[in-house]
Amino acid sequence: MTDATIQTQAQDEAQFGDYFALLKPRVMSLVVFTAFVGMIVAPVGVHPFIGFVSILCIAVGAGASGALNMWWDADIDAVMRRTAKRPIPAGKVEPQEALALGLALSGFSVVLLWLAANALSAALLAFTIFFYAVIYSMWLKRATPQNIVIGGAAGAFPPMIGWAVMTGGVSLESILMFALIFMWTPPHFWALALFVKTDYGDAGVPMLTETHGRKSTRLHVWGYTLLLAPVAVGIAFTSIGGWFYLAVSLLLNARFLYGAWLVWNRDEGASEADEYATEKWLFRISLSYLFLHFGALLVEAALRAYGIGGW
Repeated sequence: MTDATIQTQAQDEAQFGDYFALLKPRVMSLVVFTAFVGMIVAPVGVHPFIGFVSILCIAVGAGASGALNMWWDADIDAVMRRTAKRPIPAGKVEPQEALALGLALSGFSVVLLWLAANALSAALLAFTIFFYAVIYSMWLKRATPQNIVIGGAAGAFPPMIGWAVMTGGVSLESILMFALIFMWTPPHFWALALFVKTDYGDAGVPMLTETHGRKSTRLHVWGYTLLLAPVAVGIAFTSIGGWFYLAVSLLLNARFLYGAWLVWNRDEGASEADEYATEKWLFRISLSYLFLHFGALLVEAALRAYGIGGW
């Protein structure tokens, strides 16, 4: 069978769902949610249509980042069990198609957000796409075990973009929402790296588990969780926080700290099954951790609308 035949078959098999998968819809959903919260908790409002278009642009920009990441990381994805079935390594979408899609969606989302909202929000979106596709994917991911720490900034910008859509500026509140996601990212992804075992090593990615070992990674998870907690709780004492958010944040951080402590203090003689269960549990609660914090901010905004939120 010739290469041309294989390529033709791959193109024939491509469906809409394959192209949509390039946009990393699960990641996109978190981006949209945090950006939406950033808009809702802002002290000023915009026309609902502008708000809708802005959220659409942020979602498309996030999808563009995902497509560009999959184009660049196709060789890595083909090696890792977790990503081997993605559209490009599975042979359903050609790399050039993913690149073209990512570039087209990037330009469309940034220009439309500029026209619909303002220059600052569009500039932040453009920088987010550039940071994820170039700074993280093309440079940091394969160059340093701190790839997740620095690269986490790309996923932390959406609430700041949402705030900028509404206000045209940046504030302490939007910076703290950025910091919440930024500090959450390392323990979240390192917990994942701990229980996916050798995937990153097989792909040649210098994840902390591979360069410094599992014991050092568990210590880093604990350390970053200790830094994360005061950032998360501190939002309660800003204009977007209040008693409800404080109660939720205290409970969530107590659980997250407990999970990180269990991972850090894991018995070296424990069975592999016990190790897997502990680290996977931490990863799972890290998923709900971020969603529930931003959900609590939405509740605070609703309570303030009725004059019973805040302090």
